[in-house]
Amino acid sequence: MHIRRVSFDHPDAVKLNDQVQAEYGVRYGDGGDATPLAPTDFDPPKGLYLIAYDLLGGPVASGGWRAQDENGEGNLDGDAELKRMYVVEDMRGRGLARRILAALEEDARAAGRRRMVLETGARQPEAVALYTSSGYEPCAKFGYYRFHELSMCFAKAL
Repeated sequence: MHIRRVSFDHPDAVKLNDQVQAEYGVRYGDGGDATPLAPTDFDPPKGLYLIAYDLLGGPVASGGWRAQDENGEGNLDGDAELKRMYVVEDMRGRGLARRILAALEEDARAAGRRRMVLETGARQPEAVALYTSSGYEPCAKFGYYRFHELSMCFAKAL
């Protein structure tokens, strides 16, 4: 297994993003996550997008962070927002998400970000378990889904 930095519009990133969007549709009964994202959101030094590859070179997990500062959606100066954490179904339970999360936190810290924040949904108990076991605590809601009842927001000081 190896983790590689890629652009958010890389074909493997697009493939995994399509898969996570389909999973959101199953869990929430809609068209997926409508949060506006641009490939440049993840360009260093104001972001990073990672993909984990299996031994055969297939993409099996992803995640990224993008810089956020105080805005009308509830972010604070120095925030790094975690986005598109995903592990393909048959590779879950092997610690891939935890490895990607640690790499993203380290990179955001090195970029001068002070807090990692994320939004997930109540129908993603695996995600909630990962984040809370990694030191994340509930925080004030922020972002595109801040008024949605199933939205859950977490933060961790970097």
